[in-house]
Amino acid sequence: MSSIPSIEPERAANGAGVRGAEMPRAASKPRRLDVGRAMRRVLPPVVIGVAGLVAWELIVRLNQIPYYILPGPILVLRTLVQDWSTLYPSLLVTLAITGAALLVATVAGVLISILFTQSKLVELSLFPYAVILQVTPIVAIAPLIIIWVRNIPTALLICAWLVAFFPIVSNTTLGLNSADHNLLNLMQLYGATRRQVFWYLRLPSAMPYFLGGLRISGGLALIGAVVAEFVAGTGGAQSGLAYRILESGYTMQIPRMFAALLMITGSGILIFLALTALSHAILRRWHESAVSREG
Repeated sequence: MSSIPSIEPERAANGAGVRGAEMPRAASKPRRLDVGRAMRRVLPPVVIGVAGLVAWELIVRLNQIPYYILPGPILVLRTLVQDWSTLYPSLLVTLAITGAALLVATVAGVLISILFTQSKLVELSLFPYAVILQVTPIVAIAPLIIIWVRNIPTALLICAWLVAFFPIVSNTTLGLNSADHNLLNLMQLYGATRRQVFWYLRLPSAMPYFLGGLRISGGLALIGAVVAEFVAGTGGAQSGLAYRILESGYTMQIPRMFAALLMITGSGILIFLALTALSHAILRRWHESAVSREG
């Protein structure tokens, strides 16, 4: 029998087996919108959050706590509406740095992870330095980066990238190395090239790990951007929410400080929800974490 030069016939015959991702059609199906289940997941945290806000407002009012020490949630929301014209442009600046840092971290992290899987020597040589970047506090090195990089937006981007970089590298590398060894041996037996092994086996195996790391990096990129803005302390039209918090603290506008903090927290929640929705949309038709069993 002549050797098979390509893995395509085997892939067509084994479909889900070679991809290592799809489940049998009879055993699983994509999750459909279930209003009752969605309400059961959303309602408890909403109730707890509303109860906490009500308790916060009652404590402030009953104890007559001054607004410059602890403003109530109603005053914070009122301040958010009144100062929206000032806080919203700062929010856009912070989100722009966060998005750019997450994009750069994603591209660089995936490329480096692919390089790691192609050469074990490269992984053993460079991965410890990625760990060093992760464990080094960004607060400690942000002043140095801002001094060395004269362009403030670029310096803020580098700081946020350093924080968001490691989860993508670590998770994607783990996913690429988690491909089923039996399927890997089968593809090599049939003469699959490295590119075919990567596209048809390693990439589907790594996708859930990559998306998990992406969700973590989304929040870390926002944290890195805010910390870098705190260290830079730049004002003017291009100032982010961190500077607004510092400015409010200097002028004792505590409700405005809480409003800016609320915008940062809300942005982090929206980023996490958006990346979770993206993960579900990609995995819902074939991965076990996003499909439900019949019956």
